[in-house]
Amino acid sequence: MNWLLERFVSRLFRKGSLSITDPAGATRRFGDGTGEHVHIVIHSKRAERAIALDPMLAVPERYMEGEVDIIEGDVLSLLQMTYDNMDELGTQAFFVRLGEVLRYPFRRLQQFNTAARSKRNVHRHYDLSEELYRLFLDEDMQYSCAYFETPGMSLEEAQRAKKRHIAAKLALKPGQKVLDIGSGWGGLGLDLASQLGAQVLGVTLSQEQHRVATDRARQAGLTDKARFEIADYRSLSGPFDRIVSVGMFEHVGINHYRTFFNQSARLLADDGVMLLHTIGRSTGPSVTNAFIRKHIFPGGYIPSLSEMMPAIEKSGLIVTDVEILRLHYADTLKHWQERFQKNRAKAVEIYDERFARMWEFYLAGSEASFRWQEMVVFQVQLTKKRQTLPMTRDYIGETEKRLAGPKRPGKFTQAAE
Repeated sequence: MNWLLERFVSRLFRKGSLSITDPAGATRRFGDGTGEHVHIVIHSKRAERAIALDPMLAVPERYMEGEVDIIEGDVLSLLQMTYDNMDELGTQAFFVRLGEVLRYPFRRLQQFNTAARSKRNVHRHYDLSEELYRLFLDEDMQYSCAYFETPGMSLEEAQRAKKRHIAAKLALKPGQKVLDIGSGWGGLGLDLASQLGAQVLGVTLSQEQHRVATDRARQAGLTDKARFEIADYRSLSGPFDRIVSVGMFEHVGINHYRTFFNQSARLLADDGVMLLHTIGRSTGPSVTNAFIRKHIFPGGYIPSLSEMMPAIEKSGLIVTDVEILRLHYADTLKHWQERFQKNRAKAVEIYDERFARMWEFYLAGSEASFRWQEMVVFQVQLTKKRQTLPMTRDYIGETEKRLAGPKRPGKFTQAAE
């Protein structure tokens, strides 16, 4: 085994049970033998060298390329063991994240998301086949964190609960104009239009999402209440009574936070409400995981609250509520991974084995980051006036119960359609 890799692994894996078979066929064991056993096979010297030099990037890349296999355990169990040992080492685990530390000075260059570059970034991920996403998403194609109100909820139930939770925080009234920034496949906007009587404009940079959302609006007979456009948030004009953005802010980039919130303030009516739902990190500023940035979400960045708040304050918007959803996304990703694995052969047919390996590492790695690392979800409610919303948060729960009630059949309800 490469001496540098052996030294790295022996320093990191002091707990757990890990076996590594090198390209020569020799197997070494690491850890104290506790917990689920994970056995990795490295097939090439190139992969061995790459992992020794930059493990956080090279392990998923070499797995994606078929130069690394996990023959006992799986990606999630490997990552759990890794993060458990990093927690045990504490500050001594600095050597594991050395690649991230070296990338930190260049993070603003990686997030220089002009309108043209943003569209290219979106195309890389969201213009993949609709058929692929239907392999693992819920029936409404919600590609963001679900909201598990009670234990044992299905993915479909939890995604409906997420939409109710967001709708309640918007304090929406019939006939109000709603802007959905990053409208995805249209599910939230269509529900706000059909169930709450809103006039919705959804904007996306994805051709595929725009096509699907537009088709859904036409099929539902909602083209007079919900329309979808391909547009950058920077090009829009208002005002809108309500603004909602779910899973889009992760693609804005730290260089553009002032622009995003200044534009949101310009677009929001004086008595308006905005709800921003975004992945966040519970620790301070950092960098985007190298594998995610290179292969999954180019230009993406997960913010900390300390990075968001200065831009919000300078925009003139007022923070009226912040909620942190902790393990909800971990459970969402668990559902996605299980569904993807059941349909893995179809994913290979749509793309190829390399893509399927990349996608399963992405889903497992994302679940691990929410379950054992610093990733959470922020829901930030914003207004321009302090008196816009009720004095207490009671209205949120009351509205959710009303939307879920048996007397309101439709997409927000628990009942199957």
